Amino acid sequence: MKIKYLYFILAIIFLQCTTAPKVAGQFTEAEFKTMADKMAKGSVIDITVEELKNHSSDYVILDTREKAEYDISHIEGAIWVGYDDFDLKRLENENISKDAKVLTYCSVGYRSERIGEKLQKAGYDRVYNLYGSIFSWINAGYPLVDGYSRPTSQVHGYNQRWGKWVKDGNVVIY
Repeated sequence: MKIKYLYFILAIIFLQCTTAPKVAGQFTEAEFKTMADKMAKGSVIDITVEELKNHSSDYVILDTREKAEYDISHIEGAIWVGYDDFDLKRLENENISKDAKVLTYCSVGYRSERIGEKLQKAGYDRVYNLYGSIFSWINAGYPLVDGYSRPTSQVHGYNQRWGKWVKDGNVVIY
């Protein structure tokens, strides 16, 4: 009887270990790429975090997340433009030319691609989306700054479901 009970307990433990949901940072590059590809429609040209890191001065970088996300951390030099309350006047206020190379990013690339589409419709001809967005950026080990331009390792995870895609950084969700 004790052996049957022990086998039963071991079977439950085995099932929990093999079916448990993934937690933050426990994913492969292929899994991240699959997720990022599902988010994208391909309507805005993607560039990699490596390309942005090596050529950041070539782009006007736009953060398309909510203000609270931007204040926790963003790519240095990025201009906050928002998503739910996005307004083209923010670009006009920053004197961003329609000829400029504009790069958008968010958490994983969905919101930034939608803003990129709006920019294209408004006549911005050189619009790019950061593939995998800020999650790819921090996972590659590239630096972030907070709302006071201080270096930080924190990144807003958007929510529990999306925060799991951050490997290298401290996920903040609220």
